[in-house]
Amino acid sequence: MKPSVQFDGATEDGEAFFRNYVRAATALHEAGLGIGEVVAVMLRNEPVMLELMLAARWLGARWCPINWHFKAAEVRHILVDSEAKMLVVHADLLEQIAAGIPEGVRVFVVAPHALTRRAYALPDRSPGRAPGVEDWKGFCDAARGPETSPQVPGSAMVYTSGTTGLPKGIRRQPPTPEQLALIAERSRVVLGLAPSMRALLAAPLYHSAPGAYAVQAALIDAHIVIEPRFDALRTLQLIESERITHLYLVPTMFVRLLRLADDERRRFDLGSVRFVTSTGSPCAADVKRQMIDWWGPVFHEAYAASELGWISHIDSHEALQRPGSAGRAMPGVQLKVLSADGDELPAGAVGLLHARDPAVPDFTYANNDGARRQLERDGLWTLGDMGYLDADGYLYVVDRKSDMVISGGANIYPAEIEAVLIAMPGVADCAVFGIPDAEFGEGLAVAVQLVAGAKVDAAEVRDFLRERIADFKVPRVVTFHDELPREDTGKIFKRRLREPYWADRERRI
Repeated sequence: MKPSVQFDGATEDGEAFFRNYVRAATALHEAGLGIGEVVAVMLRNEPVMLELMLAARWLGARWCPINWHFKAAEVRHILVDSEAKMLVVHADLLEQIAAGIPEGVRVFVVAPHALTRRAYALPDRSPGRAPGVEDWKGFCDAARGPETSPQVPGSAMVYTSGTTGLPKGIRRQPPTPEQLALIAERSRVVLGLAPSMRALLAAPLYHSAPGAYAVQAALIDAHIVIEPRFDALRTLQLIESERITHLYLVPTMFVRLLRLADDERRRFDLGSVRFVTSTGSPCAADVKRQMIDWWGPVFHEAYAASELGWISHIDSHEALQRPGSAGRAMPGVQLKVLSADGDELPAGAVGLLHARDPAVPDFTYANNDGARRQLERDGLWTLGDMGYLDADGYLYVVDRKSDMVISGGANIYPAEIEAVLIAMPGVADCAVFGIPDAEFGEGLAVAVQLVAGAKVDAAEVRDFLRERIADFKVPRVVTFHDELPREDTGKIFKRRLREPYWADRERRI
Protein backbone atom coordinates (compact mmCIF):
# COMPACT_ATOMS: atom_id res chain seq x y z
CA MET A 1 0.00 0.00 0.00
CA LYS A 2 2.01 2.95 -1.26
CA PRO A 3 -0.47 5.53 -2.52
CA SER A 4 0.61 9.11 -3.05
CA VAL A 5 -1.48 11.71 -1.22
CA GLN A 6 -1.96 15.37 -2.10
CA PHE A 7 -3.31 18.09 0.20
CA ASP A 8 -3.15 21.86 -0.22
CA GLY A 9 -0.94 21.53 -3.28
CA ALA A 10 1.72 19.43 -1.51
CA THR A 11 2.22 15.75 -2.38
CA GLU A 12 3.62 12.92 -0.30
CA ASP A 13 4.91 10.27 -2.68
CA GLY A 14 4.18 6.61 -2.06
CA GLU A 15 7.32 5.95 -0.03
CA ALA A 16 6.82 8.98 2.22
CA PHE A 17 3.14 8.27 2.86
CA PHE A 18 3.89 4.59 3.49
CA ARG A 19 6.48 5.54 6.12
CA ASN A 20 4.01 7.94 7.74
CA TYR A 21 1.20 5.46 8.22
CA VAL A 22 3.48 2.61 9.28
CA ARG A 23 4.98 5.01 11.84
CA ALA A 24 1.40 5.78 12.91
CA ALA A 25 0.76 2.04 13.24
CA THR A 26 3.83 1.75 15.44
CA ALA A 27 2.60 4.64 17.56
CA LEU A 28 -0.83 3.05 17.96
CA HIS A 29 0.83 -0.20 19.00
CA GLU A 30 3.06 1.57 21.51
CA ALA A 31 0.03 3.41 22.88
CA GLY A 32 -1.52 0.04 23.68
CA LEU A 33 -3.76 -0.73 20.71
CA GLY A 34 -3.98 -4.45 19.98
CA ILE A 35 -5.51 -6.65 17.29
CA GLY A 36 -9.27 -6.19 17.13
CA GLU A 37 -9.22 -3.19 19.50
CA VAL A 38 -10.66 0.22 18.62
CA VAL A 39 -9.13 3.63 18.03
CA ALA A 40 -11.73 6.40 17.58
CA VAL A 41 -10.91 9.12 15.06
CA MET A 42 -12.67 12.51 15.07
CA LEU A 43 -10.97 14.52 12.33
CA ARG A 44 -11.89 16.60 9.34
CA ASN A 45 -10.54 15.55 5.94
CA GLU A 46 -6.75 15.62 6.08
CA PRO A 47 -4.01 13.10 5.19
CA VAL A 48 -3.68 12.21 8.89
CA MET A 49 -7.22 10.79 8.76
CA LEU A 50 -6.24 8.36 5.99
CA GLU A 51 -2.95 7.60 7.76
CA LEU A 52 -4.82 6.50 10.87
CA MET A 53 -7.27 4.32 8.96
CA LEU A 54 -4.44 2.56 7.15
CA ALA A 55 -2.39 2.33 10.36
CA ALA A 56 -5.22 0.59 12.20
CA ARG A 57 -5.72 -1.72 9.24
CA TRP A 58 -1.98 -2.50 9.25
CA LEU A 59 -2.19 -3.49 12.91
CA GLY A 60 -5.30 -5.62 12.53
CA ALA A 61 -7.17 -3.17 14.77
CA ARG A 62 -10.44 -1.30 14.17
CA TRP A 63 -10.80 2.39 13.43
CA CYS A 64 -14.03 4.08 14.47
CA PRO A 65 -14.67 7.34 12.57
CA ILE A 66 -16.79 9.89 14.47
CA ASN A 67 -18.78 12.69 12.87
CA TRP A 68 -16.86 15.80 13.92
CA HIS A 69 -20.10 17.77 14.34
CA PHE A 70 -21.03 15.59 17.34
CA LYS A 71 -21.14 16.99 20.85
CA ALA A 72 -20.17 15.47 24.21
CA ALA A 73 -23.15 13.14 24.80
CA GLU A 74 -23.07 11.76 21.24
CA VAL A 75 -19.32 11.13 21.38
CA ARG A 76 -19.55 9.54 24.82
CA HIS A 77 -22.11 7.01 23.54
CA ILE A 78 -19.80 5.94 20.72
CA LEU A 79 -16.65 5.79 22.84
CA VAL A 80 -18.36 3.70 25.52
CA ASP A 81 -20.31 1.51 23.11
CA SER A 82 -17.30 0.78 20.88
CA GLU A 83 -14.99 0.21 23.87
CA ALA A 84 -12.47 2.53 22.23
CA LYS A 85 -9.06 2.52 23.91
CA MET A 86 -7.97 5.85 22.48
CA LEU A 87 -9.25 8.89 20.60
CA VAL A 88 -7.45 11.06 18.03
CA VAL A 89 -9.25 14.40 17.57
CA HIS A 90 -8.64 17.79 16.01
CA ALA A 91 -7.48 20.09 18.79
CA ASP A 92 -10.19 22.71 18.25
CA LEU A 93 -12.92 20.06 18.59
CA LEU A 94 -11.79 18.86 22.00
CA GLU A 95 -13.66 21.51 23.96
CA GLN A 96 -17.06 20.53 22.52
CA ILE A 97 -16.61 16.86 23.51
CA ALA A 98 -14.33 16.95 26.57
CA ALA A 99 -17.17 16.35 29.02
CA GLY A 100 -18.14 13.18 27.17
CA ILE A 101 -14.76 11.42 27.11
CA PRO A 102 -14.82 8.46 29.53
CA GLU A 103 -12.01 7.84 31.98
CA GLY A 104 -9.42 5.45 30.64
CA VAL A 105 -9.64 6.62 27.01
CA ARG A 106 -6.24 7.92 25.94
CA VAL A 107 -6.65 11.21 24.04
CA PHE A 108 -4.38 12.58 21.32
CA VAL A 109 -4.90 15.89 19.52
CA VAL A 110 -3.99 17.01 16.01
CA ALA A 111 -3.62 20.70 15.15
CA PRO A 112 -5.81 21.50 12.11
CA HIS A 113 -3.85 22.10 8.91
CA ALA A 114 -3.75 25.66 7.54
CA LEU A 115 -5.99 24.64 4.61
CA THR A 116 -8.52 23.17 7.02
CA ARG A 117 -8.46 26.40 9.03
CA ARG A 118 -9.17 28.43 5.91
CA ALA A 119 -11.90 26.08 4.70
CA TYR A 120 -13.77 26.26 8.01
CA ALA A 121 -12.78 29.81 9.03
CA LEU A 122 -11.08 28.51 12.20
CA PRO A 123 -8.95 30.71 14.46
CA ASP A 124 -5.25 30.81 13.63
CA ARG A 125 -4.35 29.06 16.86
CA SER A 126 -5.97 26.15 18.67
CA PRO A 127 -6.66 26.39 22.42
CA GLY A 128 -3.95 25.21 24.77
CA ARG A 129 -3.74 21.47 25.37
CA ALA A 130 -5.68 20.21 28.38
CA PRO A 131 -3.92 18.16 31.08
CA GLY A 132 -3.55 14.51 30.15
CA VAL A 133 -4.02 15.18 26.44
CA GLU A 134 -1.11 14.21 24.17
CA ASP A 135 0.10 15.57 20.83
CA TRP A 136 -0.36 12.93 18.15
CA LYS A 137 2.35 14.19 15.79
CA GLY A 138 4.95 14.32 18.56
CA PHE A 139 3.99 10.85 19.75
CA CYS A 140 4.28 9.46 16.20
CA ASP A 141 7.64 11.11 15.61
CA ALA A 142 8.97 9.34 18.70
CA ALA A 143 7.75 5.91 17.58
CA ARG A 144 10.67 3.47 17.31
CA GLY A 145 10.09 1.52 14.12
CA PRO A 146 7.60 -0.44 11.98
CA GLU A 147 5.75 -3.42 13.33
CA THR A 148 4.97 -6.50 11.24
CA SER A 149 1.42 -6.34 9.97
CA PRO A 150 -0.87 -9.23 11.01
CA GLN A 151 -2.32 -11.85 8.69
CA VAL A 152 -5.86 -10.45 9.02
CA PRO A 153 -6.15 -6.75 8.18
CA GLY A 154 -8.09 -4.45 10.45
CA SER A 155 -11.40 -2.85 9.46
CA ALA A 156 -13.65 0.09 10.15
CA MET A 157 -16.17 0.04 12.95
CA VAL A 158 -18.78 2.39 11.52
CA TYR A 159 -21.68 3.84 13.48
CA THR A 160 -25.02 4.28 11.76
CA SER A 161 -26.23 7.85 11.41
CA GLY A 162 -28.81 7.47 14.14
CA THR A 163 -31.83 8.91 12.37
CA THR A 164 -33.91 6.81 14.77
CA GLY A 165 -32.55 6.20 18.26
CA LEU A 166 -28.87 6.11 19.18
CA PRO A 167 -26.24 5.27 16.54
CA LYS A 168 -25.37 1.57 16.34
CA GLY A 169 -21.83 0.31 15.81
CA ILE A 170 -21.29 -2.29 13.11
CA ARG A 171 -18.87 -4.97 14.28
CA ARG A 172 -18.07 -7.28 11.39
CA GLN A 173 -16.41 -10.69 11.37
CA PRO A 174 -12.99 -10.88 9.63
CA PRO A 175 -13.30 -11.52 5.86
CA THR A 176 -12.12 -14.76 4.35
CA PRO A 177 -9.58 -14.69 1.49
CA GLU A 178 -12.45 -15.43 -0.89
CA GLN A 179 -14.42 -12.47 0.45
CA LEU A 180 -11.42 -10.17 0.15
CA ALA A 181 -11.13 -11.15 -3.51
CA LEU A 182 -14.85 -10.50 -4.05
CA ILE A 183 -14.60 -7.11 -2.34
CA ALA A 184 -11.71 -6.19 -4.64
CA GLU A 185 -13.80 -7.13 -7.67
CA ARG A 186 -16.81 -5.18 -6.37
CA SER A 187 -14.52 -2.17 -5.86
CA ARG A 188 -13.31 -2.38 -9.44
CA VAL A 189 -16.89 -2.35 -10.77
CA VAL A 190 -18.47 0.21 -8.44
CA LEU A 191 -15.50 2.51 -7.85
CA GLY A 192 -13.66 1.99 -11.13
CA LEU A 193 -10.41 1.35 -9.27
CA ALA A 194 -7.28 1.29 -11.39
CA PRO A 195 -3.61 1.73 -10.36
CA SER A 196 -3.22 4.80 -12.57
CA MET A 197 -6.23 6.59 -11.08
CA ARG A 198 -6.03 10.14 -9.73
CA ALA A 199 -8.89 10.37 -7.26
CA LEU A 200 -10.45 13.47 -5.71
CA LEU A 201 -12.10 13.05 -2.30
CA ALA A 202 -13.99 15.98 -0.79
CA ALA A 203 -16.79 13.97 0.87
CA PRO A 204 -16.25 13.49 4.64
CA LEU A 205 -14.04 10.52 5.41
CA TYR A 206 -15.92 9.89 8.66
CA HIS A 207 -18.75 8.49 6.53
CA SER A 208 -18.49 4.84 5.60
CA ALA A 209 -18.62 5.15 1.80
CA PRO A 210 -16.01 7.90 1.30
CA GLY A 211 -13.83 6.27 3.95
CA ALA A 212 -14.05 2.88 2.23
CA TYR A 213 -13.35 4.57 -1.11
CA ALA A 214 -10.17 6.14 0.28
CA VAL A 215 -8.91 2.86 1.76
CA GLN A 216 -9.67 0.86 -1.38
CA ALA A 217 -7.93 3.49 -3.54
CA ALA A 218 -4.91 3.32 -1.23
CA LEU A 219 -4.78 -0.47 -1.59
CA ILE A 220 -4.16 -0.14 -5.34
CA ASP A 221 -1.57 2.64 -4.94
CA ALA A 222 -3.69 5.43 -6.40
CA HIS A 223 -2.89 9.13 -6.30
CA ILE A 224 -5.41 10.60 -3.84
CA VAL A 225 -6.22 14.30 -3.67
CA ILE A 226 -7.95 15.11 -0.37
CA GLU A 227 -9.99 18.27 0.15
CA PRO A 228 -11.14 19.46 3.60
CA ARG A 229 -14.67 20.04 2.30
CA PHE A 230 -16.60 20.11 -0.95
CA ASP A 231 -16.66 23.29 -3.00
CA ALA A 232 -18.22 23.09 -6.47
CA LEU A 233 -15.99 25.61 -8.24
CA ARG A 234 -12.80 24.32 -6.61
CA THR A 235 -13.75 20.79 -7.68
CA LEU A 236 -13.74 21.90 -11.32
CA GLN A 237 -10.46 23.72 -10.84
CA LEU A 238 -8.81 20.64 -9.32
CA ILE A 239 -10.11 18.33 -12.05
CA GLU A 240 -8.35 20.48 -14.62
CA SER A 241 -5.15 21.30 -12.73
CA GLU A 242 -4.58 17.81 -11.29
CA ARG A 243 -5.99 15.84 -14.22
CA ILE A 244 -8.40 14.02 -11.92
CA THR A 245 -9.69 10.74 -13.32
CA HIS A 246 -11.91 9.47 -10.48
CA LEU A 247 -14.25 11.17 -8.01
CA TYR A 248 -16.61 10.17 -5.22
CA LEU A 249 -19.61 12.54 -5.28
CA VAL A 250 -23.12 12.43 -3.82
CA PRO A 251 -26.29 13.81 -5.43
CA THR A 252 -26.25 17.01 -3.37
CA MET A 253 -22.82 17.75 -4.83
CA PHE A 254 -24.21 17.22 -8.32
CA VAL A 255 -26.89 19.80 -7.61
CA ARG A 256 -24.34 22.31 -6.35
CA LEU A 257 -22.21 21.78 -9.44
CA LEU A 258 -25.22 22.30 -11.68
CA ARG A 259 -26.03 25.54 -9.84
CA LEU A 260 -22.77 27.12 -11.01
CA ALA A 261 -23.06 29.87 -13.60
CA ASP A 262 -22.69 28.79 -17.22
CA ASP A 263 -19.39 30.63 -17.66
CA GLU A 264 -17.97 28.89 -14.55
CA ARG A 265 -19.05 25.49 -15.83
CA ARG A 266 -17.51 26.08 -19.28
CA ARG A 267 -14.23 27.52 -17.98
CA PHE A 268 -12.50 24.24 -17.10
CA ASP A 269 -11.30 21.21 -19.04
CA LEU A 270 -12.95 18.14 -17.50
CA GLY A 271 -11.77 15.69 -20.14
CA SER A 272 -9.59 13.72 -17.73
CA VAL A 273 -12.59 12.35 -15.76
CA ARG A 274 -13.16 8.66 -16.41
CA PHE A 275 -15.26 7.46 -13.46
CA VAL A 276 -17.56 9.12 -10.90
CA THR A 277 -19.02 7.00 -8.11
CA SER A 278 -22.18 7.93 -6.20
CA THR A 279 -23.69 5.98 -3.30
CA GLY A 280 -25.55 6.75 -0.11
CA SER A 281 -28.72 8.33 -1.45
CA PRO A 282 -30.65 8.00 -4.72
CA CYS A 283 -29.91 10.54 -7.42
CA ALA A 284 -32.87 12.28 -9.06
CA ALA A 285 -33.12 11.13 -12.69
CA ASP A 286 -33.12 14.67 -14.08
CA VAL A 287 -30.05 15.64 -12.05
CA LYS A 288 -28.15 12.60 -13.29
CA ARG A 289 -29.17 13.26 -16.89
CA GLN A 290 -27.88 16.83 -16.67
CA MET A 291 -24.56 15.65 -15.22
CA ILE A 292 -24.18 13.04 -17.98
CA ASP A 293 -24.95 15.69 -20.61
CA TRP A 294 -22.22 17.86 -19.08
CA TRP A 295 -19.44 15.41 -18.11
CA GLY A 296 -20.28 12.47 -20.35
CA PRO A 297 -21.19 8.84 -19.48
CA VAL A 298 -18.79 8.58 -16.54
CA PHE A 299 -21.32 8.24 -13.71
CA HIS A 300 -21.88 5.05 -11.73
CA GLU A 301 -24.44 4.65 -8.97
CA ALA A 302 -24.78 1.85 -6.42
CA TYR A 303 -27.40 0.87 -3.89
CA ALA A 304 -25.30 0.16 -0.85
CA ALA A 305 -25.21 0.35 2.94
CA SER A 306 -22.62 -0.08 5.67
CA GLU A 307 -24.34 -3.26 6.85
CA LEU A 308 -25.08 -4.72 3.42
CA GLY A 309 -22.14 -3.77 1.21
CA TRP A 310 -22.71 -2.99 -2.48
CA ILE A 311 -25.95 -4.56 -3.64
CA SER A 312 -26.65 -3.12 -7.10
CA HIS A 313 -24.85 -1.04 -9.72
CA ILE A 314 -25.83 1.02 -12.75
CA ASP A 315 -23.70 2.88 -15.29
CA SER A 316 -24.58 6.01 -17.25
CA HIS A 317 -25.84 4.26 -20.36
CA GLU A 318 -28.29 2.12 -18.38
CA ALA A 319 -29.32 5.13 -16.28
CA LEU A 320 -30.40 7.04 -19.38
CA GLN A 321 -32.46 4.06 -20.53
CA ARG A 322 -33.99 3.45 -17.10
CA PRO A 323 -34.23 6.81 -15.31
CA GLY A 324 -34.32 6.53 -11.55
CA SER A 325 -33.02 2.97 -11.36
CA ALA A 326 -30.21 1.90 -9.02
CA GLY A 327 -29.30 -0.92 -11.40
CA ARG A 328 -29.25 -4.68 -11.17
CA ALA A 329 -27.88 -6.85 -8.39
CA MET A 330 -24.14 -7.44 -8.36
CA PRO A 331 -23.05 -10.99 -9.31
CA GLY A 332 -23.84 -13.42 -6.51
CA VAL A 333 -26.01 -10.94 -4.57
CA GLN A 334 -29.45 -12.06 -3.45
CA LEU A 335 -31.98 -9.25 -3.73
CA LYS A 336 -35.70 -9.64 -3.02
CA VAL A 337 -38.69 -7.38 -2.46
CA LEU A 338 -40.86 -8.72 0.36
CA SER A 339 -44.24 -7.79 1.80
CA ALA A 340 -44.70 -7.09 5.50
CA ASP A 341 -45.66 -10.77 5.85
CA GLY A 342 -42.47 -11.95 4.18
CA ASP A 343 -43.96 -12.92 0.81
CA GLU A 344 -41.86 -12.19 -2.27
CA LEU A 345 -43.59 -9.55 -4.37
CA PRO A 346 -43.91 -9.54 -8.16
CA ALA A 347 -42.21 -7.08 -10.51
CA GLY A 348 -43.43 -3.52 -10.04
CA ALA A 349 -44.81 -4.05 -6.52
CA VAL A 350 -43.29 -1.85 -3.80
CA GLY A 351 -42.09 -3.61 -0.66
CA LEU A 352 -39.20 -3.89 1.76
CA LEU A 353 -35.85 -4.56 0.12
CA HIS A 354 -33.96 -7.56 1.49
CA ALA A 355 -30.46 -8.51 0.32
CA ARG A 356 -27.34 -10.51 1.08
CA ASP A 357 -23.90 -10.16 -0.50
CA PRO A 358 -21.54 -13.13 -0.11
CA ALA A 359 -18.60 -10.70 -0.30
CA VAL A 360 -19.61 -9.13 3.02
CA PRO A 361 -18.89 -10.99 6.27
CA ASP A 362 -21.69 -11.31 8.80
CA PHE A 363 -21.93 -8.60 11.43
CA THR A 364 -23.61 -7.62 14.64
CA TYR A 365 -24.29 -4.29 16.30
CA ALA A 366 -22.02 -3.65 19.27
CA ASN A 367 -23.87 -4.49 22.49
CA ASN A 368 -27.13 -4.81 20.55
CA ASP A 369 -27.35 -8.14 18.76
CA GLY A 370 -31.13 -8.01 19.11
CA ALA A 371 -31.25 -5.07 16.69
CA ARG A 372 -29.15 -7.07 14.25
CA ARG A 373 -31.52 -10.07 14.46
CA GLN A 374 -34.51 -7.84 13.70
CA LEU A 375 -33.00 -7.04 10.28
CA GLU A 376 -32.87 -10.65 9.12
CA ARG A 377 -35.50 -12.71 7.37
CA ASP A 378 -34.66 -16.07 5.79
CA GLY A 379 -30.96 -15.24 5.63
CA LEU A 380 -31.46 -11.82 4.01
CA TRP A 381 -31.13 -8.39 5.65
CA THR A 382 -33.19 -5.24 5.35
CA LEU A 383 -32.53 -1.68 6.47
CA GLY A 384 -36.10 -0.55 5.95
CA ASP A 385 -35.69 0.72 2.38
CA MET A 386 -38.75 0.50 0.16
CA GLY A 387 -38.49 -0.26 -3.54
CA TYR A 388 -39.36 -2.55 -6.41
CA LEU A 389 -37.78 -4.56 -9.20
CA ASP A 390 -38.93 -4.18 -12.79
CA ALA A 391 -39.46 -7.12 -15.13
CA ASP A 392 -35.75 -7.10 -16.09
CA GLY A 393 -34.51 -7.07 -12.52
CA TYR A 394 -33.61 -3.39 -12.30
CA LEU A 395 -33.97 -1.95 -8.81
CA TYR A 396 -35.85 1.25 -8.02
CA VAL A 397 -35.42 2.54 -4.45
CA VAL A 398 -38.53 4.49 -3.52
CA ASP A 399 -37.81 5.72 0.03
CA ARG A 400 -37.08 4.67 3.58
CA LYS A 401 -40.01 2.98 5.31
CA SER A 402 -39.49 5.39 8.20
CA ASP A 403 -39.91 8.36 5.83
CA MET A 404 -43.00 7.06 4.06
CA VAL A 405 -46.13 9.12 4.72
CA ILE A 406 -49.57 7.49 4.91
CA SER A 407 -52.19 10.12 4.10
CA GLY A 408 -55.81 9.10 3.82
CA GLY A 409 -54.69 5.49 3.33
CA ALA A 410 -52.34 6.34 0.43
CA ASN A 411 -48.63 5.64 0.65
CA ILE A 412 -46.61 8.72 -0.30
CA TYR A 413 -42.84 8.62 -0.77
CA PRO A 414 -41.14 11.94 0.01
CA ALA A 415 -38.10 11.10 -2.11
CA GLU A 416 -40.27 11.23 -5.23
CA ILE A 417 -41.46 14.74 -4.39
CA GLU A 418 -37.96 15.92 -3.48
CA ALA A 419 -36.59 14.66 -6.79
CA VAL A 420 -39.09 16.87 -8.61
CA LEU A 421 -38.71 19.97 -6.45
CA ILE A 422 -34.90 19.98 -6.52
CA ALA A 423 -35.15 20.82 -10.24
CA MET A 424 -37.14 24.02 -9.57
CA PRO A 425 -35.13 27.16 -10.36
CA GLY A 426 -34.10 28.88 -7.15
CA VAL A 427 -34.32 25.76 -4.96
CA ALA A 428 -30.99 24.64 -3.50
CA ASP A 429 -32.20 21.89 -1.13
CA CYS A 430 -35.48 20.51 0.15
CA ALA A 431 -36.91 17.92 2.52
CA VAL A 432 -40.45 16.50 2.50
CA PHE A 433 -41.88 14.83 5.61
CA GLY A 434 -45.13 13.90 7.34
CA ILE A 435 -46.99 16.13 9.80
CA PRO A 436 -50.26 15.63 11.74
CA ASP A 437 -53.47 16.07 9.78
CA ALA A 438 -56.87 15.89 11.52
CA GLU A 439 -58.66 14.61 8.42
CA PHE A 440 -56.12 12.35 6.71
CA GLY A 441 -53.98 11.24 9.65
CA GLU A 442 -50.82 12.60 8.06
CA GLY A 443 -50.23 15.50 5.75
CA LEU A 444 -47.15 16.71 3.92
CA ALA A 445 -44.75 19.52 4.70
CA VAL A 446 -41.69 20.63 2.78
CA ALA A 447 -38.72 22.58 4.12
CA VAL A 448 -36.99 24.54 1.37
CA GLN A 449 -33.55 26.12 1.20
CA LEU A 450 -33.22 28.64 -1.62
CA VAL A 451 -30.25 29.56 -3.75
CA ALA A 452 -28.67 32.77 -2.43
CA GLY A 453 -30.62 35.74 -3.76
CA ALA A 454 -33.51 33.67 -5.15
CA LYS A 455 -37.10 34.86 -4.64
CA VAL A 456 -39.61 32.00 -4.40
CA ASP A 457 -42.78 31.83 -2.32
CA ALA A 458 -44.91 28.94 -1.06
CA ALA A 459 -47.55 29.32 -3.76
CA GLU A 460 -44.90 29.05 -6.48
CA VAL A 461 -43.51 25.88 -4.89
CA ARG A 462 -46.95 24.27 -4.80
CA ASP A 463 -47.73 25.38 -8.38
CA PHE A 464 -44.44 23.94 -9.64
CA LEU A 465 -45.17 20.59 -8.02
CA ARG A 466 -48.83 20.52 -9.00
CA GLU A 467 -47.84 20.71 -12.67
CA ARG A 468 -45.65 17.64 -12.32
CA ILE A 469 -47.12 15.30 -9.69
CA ALA A 470 -50.55 14.31 -8.39
CA ASP A 471 -52.29 16.92 -6.25
CA PHE A 472 -52.39 14.64 -3.18
CA LYS A 473 -48.56 14.60 -3.20
CA VAL A 474 -48.24 18.39 -3.06
CA PRO A 475 -47.30 19.54 0.48
CA ARG A 476 -49.78 21.91 2.07
CA VAL A 477 -47.13 23.38 4.38
CA VAL A 478 -44.11 25.06 2.81
CA THR A 479 -41.43 26.62 5.00
CA PHE A 480 -38.21 28.35 3.99
CA HIS A 481 -34.89 28.00 5.81
CA ASP A 482 -31.54 29.71 5.49
CA GLU A 483 -29.96 26.28 5.87
CA LEU A 484 -31.38 22.81 6.37
CA PRO A 485 -29.99 20.52 9.10
CA ARG A 486 -27.80 18.47 6.83
CA GLU A 487 -24.75 16.27 7.14
CA ASP A 488 -21.70 16.94 4.96
CA THR A 489 -22.75 14.14 2.61
CA GLY A 490 -26.04 15.92 1.95
CA LYS A 491 -28.20 13.72 4.14
CA ILE A 492 -30.86 15.83 5.86
CA PHE A 493 -31.78 15.23 9.49
CA LYS A 494 -35.52 15.05 8.82
CA ARG A 495 -36.18 14.15 12.42
CA ARG A 496 -35.20 17.68 13.46
CA LEU A 497 -37.62 19.17 10.95
CA ARG A 498 -40.43 16.76 11.82
CA GLU A 499 -40.28 16.81 15.62
CA PRO A 500 -41.82 20.27 16.28
CA TYR A 501 -44.99 19.28 14.43
CA TRP A 502 -45.39 16.07 16.48
CA ALA A 503 -44.51 17.55 19.87
CA ASP A 504 -46.99 16.54 22.60
CA ARG A 505 -48.65 14.00 20.28
CA GLU A 506 -49.16 10.44 21.50
CA ARG A 507 -48.64 8.92 18.07
CA ARG A 508 -45.72 9.47 15.73
CA ILE A 509 -46.54 7.86 12.39
